[in-house]
Amino acid sequence: MTKRIIKVVGVFFVILIAYFFGFYTGESSVPSLEKVQNVINKEQQVGVQADFNIFWDAWKTATDKYVDRKTLDPQAMVYGAVGGMVASLGDPYTSFFTPEQSKMLEDDINGSFSGIGAEIGFKNGALTIIAPLKDSPAEKAGIHAGDRIGRIDSIFTGDLSLEEAVLKIRGERSTQVVLSIMREGFDEPRDFTITRDVIRVPLVAFRMEQGGIAYIQLFNFLGNVDQEFQTIARQALAQGAKKIVLDLRNNPGGFLDSAIETASFFVPEGEIVAIEDFGNNGKKQNEFRSSGYRYFQSLPVVVLIDGGSASAAEIVAGALRDTRGVPLVGEKTFGKGSVQEVIDLANGTSIKITVAKWLTPSGASIHEQGIEPTVQVAMTAQDREEGRDPQLEKAFEIARNLK
Repeated sequence: MTKRIIKVVGVFFVILIAYFFGFYTGESSVPSLEKVQNVINKEQQVGVQADFNIFWDAWKTATDKYVDRKTLDPQAMVYGAVGGMVASLGDPYTSFFTPEQSKMLEDDINGSFSGIGAEIGFKNGALTIIAPLKDSPAEKAGIHAGDRIGRIDSIFTGDLSLEEAVLKIRGERSTQVVLSIMREGFDEPRDFTITRDVIRVPLVAFRMEQGGIAYIQLFNFLGNVDQEFQTIARQALAQGAKKIVLDLRNNPGGFLDSAIETASFFVPEGEIVAIEDFGNNGKKQNEFRSSGYRYFQSLPVVVLIDGGSASAAEIVAGALRDTRGVPLVGEKTFGKGSVQEVIDLANGTSIKITVAKWLTPSGASIHEQGIEPTVQVAMTAQDREEGRDPQLEKAFEIARNLK
């Protein structure tokens, strides 16, 4: 008890010294923050242990001494500072969005925008095509999942953030963008010229195959995919579906809720679909469980995956594998198993921040690991050129033999 009292009194004594010392020195040296004029919301957040004087000294130096001071945009300087702070976290999926970029993100979520129609991300430090969208300009130009983008219109992508790269690829309809692509099998990068167009993201496609096999392609987990998938499920059962082949290839993901809802068509009620692991930030893991919609729970299922299957697509594939032993056919998935939350900030800005990582029901991490197929089947460049799909053929073969 005595030791604890001495410690508290000692701290109080140091505080008093610091106060009187700060008072007298402060009279002759005004803090940097107070030197900055015409700036609102300058107060430092309570409890933050960081020296913001460096920021304000740099701000004042820029506004006082920059050669073209009249061209300075203070709000743009703030956006740049916040963007740099967020980038210092070293996570390519955590980003600050200016009002323009926030609008772009909203367009992505709503499923309609102008560009080339490809999902991109960073893999092993390289800007990579996660998946070209079906019937998009990117797909028609020959862009493949896994392609590494070295340059965008001669601009080196190693110097760009993910959002900067997206903005440079986006553009007005009928304009062109040139991507320098490196691909397995290429001796050197090749230029692909792509004409931009309005992109309307498809959600679900369905057809019946011989033997009562319902072939369902799920292109992403955005928009109203939940309702569309339910419609497709009803159509499949009405047409006598006895087995399901679920194609998640080139599916770059989307919303968590949509992944859980989709998995609930296949996974029994109460079974874990995914685990949200918050790491060392003090929160407990969240378990997301199936609602048990029973449409396809009793039907044999085969799932197709490849390097373009990412995020929510990996959650669904992992859930069906772990809970029902569903065979996965194709190639290893992309490995984008982190959780981003979009938070609106002031003046139309927003921040997309990684808050957790996904685990499959068995506890396996998806992030940067991906999900290995049960049956490995490659898709070669020659297969694509000649219109063959050995992965789909294998999936149908396995489905026919399932009981």
